[in-house]
This record gives sequence, C-alpha cells and structure tokens, in this order.
Amino acid sequence: MNKIWKALQGAEEKSESELLAELFKEAEALVIGIGAGMSAADGFTYVGPRFKENFPDFIAKYGLFDMLQAFLNDFESLEEYWAFQSRFVKLNGLDQEAGASYLKLKDLLADKNYHIITSNADNAFEAAGFDLDKVFYYQGKYVLFQCSKQCQDVTYRDDDMIREMVDRQEDMKVPSELIPYCPNCGAPLEINKRDTVRGMVEDAHWHEQEAAYTDFLAANEGKKVLYLEIGIGHTTPELIREPFQEETLDNPQALYVMMNQKPYHIPSELADQSLRLSDDLAQTFANM
Repeated sequence: MNKIWKALQGAEEKSESELLAELFKEAEALVIGIGAGMSAADGFTYVGPRFKENFPDFIAKYGLFDMLQAFLNDFESLEEYWAFQSRFVKLNGLDQEAGASYLKLKDLLADKNYHIITSNADNAFEAAGFDLDKVFYYQGKYVLFQCSKQCQDVTYRDDDMIREMVDRQEDMKVPSELIPYCPNCGAPLEINKRDTVRGMVEDAHWHEQEAAYTDFLAANEGKKVLYLEIGIGHTTPELIREPFQEETLDNPQALYVMMNQKPYHIPSELADQSLRLSDDLAQTFANM
C-alpha cells in the first residue's frame, strides 16, 4: 500500500468513515467522480416503489423495468414522449429533495481544494447547495432540452412548461400545443442527455464546465491528489473510472479510492495506489 499517505497506516483497524475522513484531511486536492449509486443510496432510485408509484400507466403499457429503460423507450408519439419525460424531469430534475449524503459531502468539502465530475443528470448537487462552478455535468442535465437533430450547440430550459405538461396530461399524452420545437430548424426538442450513439448537444456552458475541470486537473498535477469514485457502475467506464485510474498511475503521489459495494476490477498495477470501500456509502458519510 502507498506509504506516502499517512492515513493508510493501520488502515485495517479503522472504520471506512474514519479512514475516508483522514484521507480528506491529508489530500492536497480531491477529484471526485459521482455516479447514480450515490443518489440511489439517498433513496432516489430508478427502480422499485419510486418508479412504480410515478409511472404505473407506462409500466402497464410497455412492460418497463426501471426509469432508465423507460427514459430510452421508443414512445408512439411526441405527446406520449413528453408525458413521460415531463413526469421524469419533475421527479428527478426539479422536485428531488436534497439527499443526506450530498449534504454531508458538501459540508466535508467546504474548506477543501476539490472538483467534481458526474455522470448523473439529476438535481442532487443543486438541491444540496453545491457550488456548481465546481461540478462538471458530463452527461447533460434532465432540466435542459436540445434539438433532436442537434442542429446547433444550444440548450433550452423551461421549468414552467414541464410543470404544465405534468398538470395537463391525460391518457399518457400532453396537449399537442405544449410540445416544444427547435427555434432554429423546427425539429422537436428532446432531453439534453448523452446517447451512446448520437452523443448530445454540448453547449457553451458545458464547455465552460469542461475547461474548469481540466484546468483544475492541470493546476494540481503532481500533488497529493485523492481520486474518489463514488457509486459508479460499469456502463461507461471511459468517462470517470478509467481516467481516474490513468491519472493516478501518472502521479506517484495520487491515491485512487472506489466507494462501491460491487467489486469492480481495479488493475493490478494500481494495487499500491488504490483501495475499495465497500460499506454502505450513505452510512459512511453519515459517520464522518
């Protein structure tokens, strides 16, 4: 194990909360990658009762298993597409409450040198009051819309429209006059969320976020950096996991920590610069 980090001495005798708290104090910079597992740990799941209570009609019609499958479903009309998406956006992008783990993490980072990159598109950071200049939403945001033809790098937002769609929909359809269209080319708008085939619109603000993140990495190159991965699956490892591991290998002072109950593979060459914390992450943060 990496002897540069004093917190790792006697690590086997410490709780994960104690160990992580010491790592936070010792790090000169924290680069934090957050995935859906963190929101799920706070109860904001895309499966189970939360899904069934909000989308029973769509489940009955399409046999859907979870919200992400439903989000990508091929709906039979734009009216139906926006009936689902407006409910989804209201639930996960407008009205989702602040999660306890996000609130605790915000407090833990209050006096730290940090930056966050996330594959999430919900409103968890905004609800918890994070400094959004330090959060890079790589995958887009549910509250933003883009041209379905991606005719230009512009996104749109209209919270009132989403709420009106929810209020006025009937039989799994919104009124046709509420469907938004691109003011540039006339194509229907859609949610600004990255697609594995088509990508997504990356507007000027997205590029500002990217620049802030890459500038942070460059400014802290060679320092004692803690690369902390929280609740990230293996759907898109190239976004956070693989870059974190590569950046750790490039910096002998760095440490890579994975917070995940699933034992995802960590390369053998990272053995001396990495560890996995497998306790419930919500409880780990609560005890710090």
